[in-house]
Amino acid sequence: MFDVGLTELMVIAAVALVVIGPERLPKVARTVGLLLGRLQRYVSDVKNDINREIQLDELKKMQQQMTEQLTNLQASVTHEMREVESSVNAVIEPLAVDAAVSPAPTFETATIEAGVAQAAVPETVAAAEAQKS
Repeated sequence: MFDVGLTELMVIAAVALVVIGPERLPKVARTVGLLLGRLQRYVSDVKNDINREIQLDELKKMQQQMTEQLTNLQASVTHEMREVESSVNAVIEPLAVDAAVSPAPTFETATIEAGVAQAAVPETVAAAEAQKS
């Protein structure tokens, strides 16, 4: 902060000794030391506060960037989902028209028809054996 060399300090000490006197010089030196310590702590606290504010600003900027990225990602996903939905609807729509014209067999009707076919097989086997005898 200040560029004070050893010779300047010796000159200041000699002047202080002459002006203040040898009796009060130790008390003044202690008081000056305490004030300098307080000044250093105050400067240190101010530096720490400034660093915290800078970090807080950086975190706010980072949060804003992340929020913007998430918003863009959400919009992109929504857009892609709508495109997929429209393409699926475009494929299903002709099938729905065909189904309205001739209904496709459902699981229940296919099961019933299979059961009827299996029930008819033993009757035909029994009828064929009766004809042989």
